[in-house]
Amino acid sequence: MTPPDDTGAGGRPVRAPGARRLIAHRLFWPAAVLAALLVGNVVFTHDFLAVRVQNGHLYGSLIDILQFGAPLILVSLGMTLVIATRGIDLSVGSTVAIAGALACEHIATAKDPGSLSTVLSAIAVAVGVAAGIGLLNGFLVARLGVQPIVATLVLMVAGRGVAQLITDGQIISVSSSAYKMIGGGYWLTLPFAVLLAAALVAVTSLVTRRTALGLLIESVGGNPVASRLVGIRAVGLLVMVYVVSAVCAAVAGLMISSNVSSADGNNAGLWIELDAILAVVIGGTALTGGRFSLGGTVLGALIIQTLSTTIYTLGVPPETTLVFKALVVIVVCLVQSPAFRARLSRRRRTAAPDPAAAAGDLTARQQEVHP
Repeated sequence: MTPPDDTGAGGRPVRAPGARRLIAHRLFWPAAVLAALLVGNVVFTHDFLAVRVQNGHLYGSLIDILQFGAPLILVSLGMTLVIATRGIDLSVGSTVAIAGALACEHIATAKDPGSLSTVLSAIAVAVGVAAGIGLLNGFLVARLGVQPIVATLVLMVAGRGVAQLITDGQIISVSSSAYKMIGGGYWLTLPFAVLLAAALVAVTSLVTRRTALGLLIESVGGNPVASRLVGIRAVGLLVMVYVVSAVCAAVAGLMISSNVSSADGNNAGLWIELDAILAVVIGGTALTGGRFSLGGTVLGALIIQTLSTTIYTLGVPPETTLVFKALVVIVVCLVQSPAFRARLSRRRRTAAPDPAAAAGDLTARQQEVHP
């Protein structure tokens, strides 16, 4: 039996339908970029993908990427839901700093800093205050009609000052093994921060994809007027997503501060809101609202963390790190853009004329010369 012809006009190969579906999948390009970054690191560091067991714990560059990327994954998780409603939350970085400062201040001033009850009460205080911040953001956006970028920008600036007030402008150090477990501990050979982030991602995915909540969020972000006309209570949904975003940022703040056993109100979570927005966009969620992808967001956060690790591994000078990072992110966004890929495809087709058509034109010209 003769195999089917897999070439099109001019001998150009035609992609199989399965390959087209794979490339069209929203997670294909983020996964491809992440794989390319990992392979590129292997070229410069041959044991980059090696994972070893030491003292019952897993160690290696891949484990480090997951551990240090866990806070960004959580912040990006909440940011995804906010962006899906056509909003933005610029206050998550300040919320990270406030949560870490509150928890460390509570533990440092407690009678028994190392007790589990002290740590649990510190976590409750930090998460409770963060939920209040999210409630305020949601109230300003949903009830008062303030633009999300303006409402959250206020808390982005003021919140950093609140964190400085909590710490008196100093770095608060704590000594608590129970608190250290959140960001720097291990459980089942894996970093506890990775397991905690995976659990929160799984719960969020289950709630938004196995119930109508995800569809309602997408409806409010995709067409607010139509959602209101069909009876969807957008106000409650908007307040909820901002509260979820703030709580995720608070947990990230606990991870960051517990990992270093200290709270820095000035630098903790600094510019993490920009990385979170990039992770959401790289993951395929549009800033115009509507459909969102939690899996894409996780891949986007891992891409950014892998990129940071790559920069340090290659020894890029610190003063040029942000420039290098911005260039790579631009390339990633262009690769994911369907319009950009379509334009490149059209240019390739224009630059490579059809050989059959060219042969026909040559024959016609020869007949004109030699009738």
